[in-house]
Amino acid sequence: MPGIDESLLEAMRLPGARGALVVDWISGLALGAVGEAPGDDPEATAAETAELARLAMESGTLAPADGATSVLSGKEPPVQDLILTSADAYHLLRFVITAFDSTVFLYLWLDRGEGNLALARIRLAEMADRLVLG
Repeated sequence: MPGIDESLLEAMRLPGARGALVVDWISGLALGAVGEAPGDDPEATAAETAELARLAMESGTLAPADGATSVLSGKEPPVQDLILTSADAYHLLRFVITAFDSTVFLYLWLDRGEGNLALARIRLAEMADRLVLG
């Protein structure tokens, strides 16, 4: 089971990967970073993407219809991933389910011309499932 560093290095092996982070969406802190970050500031990227993650996770609109899951319960989160598209890049956020609080996500910055969005999404989900924190 890979930890943060191994998972980030695995993410960077994806075609078109420019940078990757593991972020706590409650605090906005980067728990790990590799490669580039938009604006050349991984901490600012972590804080800004954490805000998007927090909005998605706390949204009543995006919650499951039965309303049975809790974001901090270690169960399936209401949102699995977010994909943001810009003119030259994809920004993928994949939420990591953990037994203790599930407040972490993987962030991948993917070059739009070189990357494969479908492959990146599948691999990021696999990485999130295997990621060992702590």
